[in-house]
Amino acid sequence: MTTTSLMHRSHPWLGRVVTDPVTGRRGILRAIAPEPDGLQLVPSRALTKKPPVAWLQPEGGGVEWATSPSALSDPAPITADTHPKAQV
Repeated sequence: MTTTSLMHRSHPWLGRVVTDPVTGRRGILRAIAPEPDGLQLVPSRALTKKPPVAWLQPEGGGVEWATSPSALSDPAPITADTHPKAQV
């Protein structure tokens, strides 16, 4: 994983529907980023020491939830319908 911006990390499954086996739910992987303690408006080095978490959003919208990136499984295939710019 590489750092992109706002301490977010790149991941090959970003934007894809994945399974969170911890909760048994499926959702869209929106970000891999550190989970801050409360609201922090200015980035600090302290955040980089925390392990990243995966942020998922329910497919039909709703409240995001966080889980361990290593727990993610079963990514939906990339198709022209799900990723129009992807060359499949």
